Amino acid sequence: MLYVKALHIIFIVTWFAGLFYIVRLFIYHTEANDKTEPEKSILQNQYKVMEKRLWYGITWPSMIATFIFGWWLVAYTPAYLTEPWFLLKLCFVAGLLLYHLQCHVMFTQLQKDEIKYTSFKLRLWNEVATIFLVAIVFIIELRSSTSFIWGLLGLVIFSAALYAGIMIYRNNREKDQDK
Repeated sequence: MLYVKALHIIFIVTWFAGLFYIVRLFIYHTEANDKTEPEKSILQNQYKVMEKRLWYGITWPSMIATFIFGWWLVAYTPAYLTEPWFLLKLCFVAGLLLYHLQCHVMFTQLQKDEIKYTSFKLRLWNEVATIFLVAIVFIIELRSSTSFIWGLLGLVIFSAALYAGIMIYRNNREKDQDK
């Protein structure tokens, strides 16, 4: 069973790597829209290729493998399904799945040259995966009611710090562009 657990963890890591990088590519793809031709077309076509390879070659397969090995572990230890911490973890995993599916919608739009989000909104969106990662890891490691309260408070503070960091970055970037 340790091999199954190891594979589950490996695919979690590659799934998150794919989610983090795909949105970064979305940001670059969107920012390329402000370039002049032929640079705009060259960059956007290259980003489409990179996004497609990452999305279908790493991110989707990793997500599927994460669920396969995760449910295999649950089948081996079904008592987890009665644990409050595990049910909370599953809620966050369901949220992460919805995040993944929304990224797929964004991917499909960009593949069709539909730019619907600003790079700033995509930068905010990119941090949502970080919040899921932090929440899930803390839930798995802490596993107690008291720790949940502190963990939730920490998650709120962490989320606020991420947002503040993005806002500082945005303000500094705007100042640099004005120069």
